[in-house]
Amino acid sequence: MKNERVPLLGNAAEGAGGSSLEADEHQRLIARPDLRSSPENMIVDPSNDTDSLLTNKEDPMYGSSSGEPYEPSMHRTLEHPTTNLDTMIHLLKGNIGTGILAMPDAFKHAGLYVGLFGTLFMGAVCTHCMHMLVNCSHELCRRLQVPSLSFADVCQRAFESGPIGLRRYSKLATNLINMFLVITQLGFCCVYFVFVAANLREVIAHYFFDLHTRVYLLLLLIPMVLLNLVKNLKYITPISLIAAILTVTGLSCTFYYMLQDLPNTHTVKPYSTWAQLPLYFGTAIYAFEGIGMVLPLENNMKTPEDFGGWSGVLNTGMVIVACLYTAVGFFGYLKYGDSVKGSITLNLPGEEFIAQLVRIMMALAIFFSYSLQFFVPMSILNVHIRRRLHTEQSRLIGEYLTRVSLVVFTFILAAMIPNLGAVISLVGAVSSSTLALIFPPLIEIVTFWPDKLGRHYWVLWKDIAIMVFGILGFIFGTYTSVAQILNPDLV
Repeated sequence: MKNERVPLLGNAAEGAGGSSLEADEHQRLIARPDLRSSPENMIVDPSNDTDSLLTNKEDPMYGSSSGEPYEPSMHRTLEHPTTNLDTMIHLLKGNIGTGILAMPDAFKHAGLYVGLFGTLFMGAVCTHCMHMLVNCSHELCRRLQVPSLSFADVCQRAFESGPIGLRRYSKLATNLINMFLVITQLGFCCVYFVFVAANLREVIAHYFFDLHTRVYLLLLLIPMVLLNLVKNLKYITPISLIAAILTVTGLSCTFYYMLQDLPNTHTVKPYSTWAQLPLYFGTAIYAFEGIGMVLPLENNMKTPEDFGGWSGVLNTGMVIVACLYTAVGFFGYLKYGDSVKGSITLNLPGEEFIAQLVRIMMALAIFFSYSLQFFVPMSILNVHIRRRLHTEQSRLIGEYLTRVSLVVFTFILAAMIPNLGAVISLVGAVSSSTLALIFPPLIEIVTFWPDKLGRHYWVLWKDIAIMVFGILGFIFGTYTSVAQILNPDLV
């Protein structure tokens, strides 16, 4: 967890004059971007100005004049559509980040077997929620007769066409999603800051001298600010490729160390206490961080019909992701037991050069990935900056000041909470649970209310159960994570 940034949906009907030929011509002029150039281009496009979307039935693109069913995928004009393999690679890259290295720490809070089955269960629920989001997007695209929608747009259009009493809250729901996207991505940036600093400290302490983690955070601040002054993702793409290669190499070496001389399963606890389970939930849901990339990926496929289904791209990719998370968590906890740290790289043998090299590779990979995670909150906030500033010069200055301020803000948070495991659990409990477990079932209920929720409303009860699970995880996970941050020896 693991998309992202120009609008995926333009104002398709504006200026069409009611003519379907002119509308088709207009859509050819607003072809969406090629996401293959950067895996992180898959995160949901939060800068999409939803005010430009169709909002009423008076619009000539609303409804079907021919009486034929509207199929969104047939009306997508893609300049560079992605193949199934492209989409699979993007899906894997978008879901695999620092969360996978924290899974052994999550297993420590759950126990070996609770962590094993709990992670597989969490993966199944998150994948089901991704399917929900795609199905709701298809339904709303047919109603509005538009080719594609973003995460926030799906939420807004669902509320606008849902129960009358909820229609007034469509903007609020959209703003909440964008707010949690900002919180989530800035939380990832905080984790990245702490991760890089902690791994650099281990390497330098082994060969030279030991300094506090906050010193390394301070040394990273200026390079991080300079890196994030780059606004064009085109220039970040080579860096993303380097980060992907370093990540794969580092994970391979980590598996090599984890699988050496594994102890008996009786040496670790099979299950943990109820008080520690919320920390496991926060870290596990943080790891499944790819909900925001699902719609952009499906929207940009050459054959979007291959995305869903039992053996589709989404299920295949998420099975691989869930198995990787489970394997790293299971073998990492079995190997190092309760001494496992917030990142498994910190447990690798310090006396071996290869282990130190793995720490450096993973630190570099995460450092280079920071700017890609940072792009999402900047895309959201940049919309508000451009609305409030009226000259290009003031907008440019405002954007650069915002970029510097946000990087400094994540640095301050990282310096205040250098406990990597607690930060990951808190980000997962607060934001990832909201985006991955609470909003998708809510959107499905509102979209298909009242007559498409299954016999005896089984879809409604299923969605309510998932929402309750997410809300409980949000409450208890946040409380336990904050308690551990304030008192690291509490659990």
